[in-house]
Amino acid sequence: MASNTLFPFLLILLLLAQAHGVVKADTLLIQKTCKNTNYYKLCYSSLKSDPRSRKADPKGLAAIMIGIGMTNATATSSFLSSELIATTNDTVLRRVFKECADKYKYAGDALQDSLQDLANDLYDYAYLHITAAADYPNACHNAFKRYRGLVYPPQLAPREDALKHICDVALAIVDSLNSF
Repeated sequence: MASNTLFPFLLILLLLAQAHGVVKADTLLIQKTCKNTNYYKLCYSSLKSDPRSRKADPKGLAAIMIGIGMTNATATSSFLSSELIATTNDTVLRRVFKECADKYKYAGDALQDSLQDLANDLYDYAYLHITAAADYPNACHNAFKRYRGLVYPPQLAPREDALKHICDVALAIVDSLNSF
């Protein structure tokens, strides 16, 4: 009789131990993956906060980081389109904001393309598209330099840096996929 009541308890204990082992293994994979990037804290916190990372392999972790980059690019494009353009009547500044919004949209498109490349195990092409996405913020920044008197908006700089850093992390993960 004691063994009948003990069995469910042991089964639950075994399942909990296995679940704990899986979480620990996932954490180790994330740590190992992020140690190969230039932005460990960004990589680790981004991947740990996404529940899909619990079951992801290195390719899945790359896809998650690319998705984070897409979200950043889309949000920045929307920010430029809706908030910054609406704050000025200067036609040159409005044109530059529009150009920047387009550049961030293109960055999101390039990241979307990299996801398709990743799904098809075309890591070199994925790397190329992520590199392009990381460079689009530079094109935006340079657009302000073309016009005397235009000042690069201080609220845009952290968004630019964030996309570049996210892309840098994604590039490092994609680059490591050839070794797995």
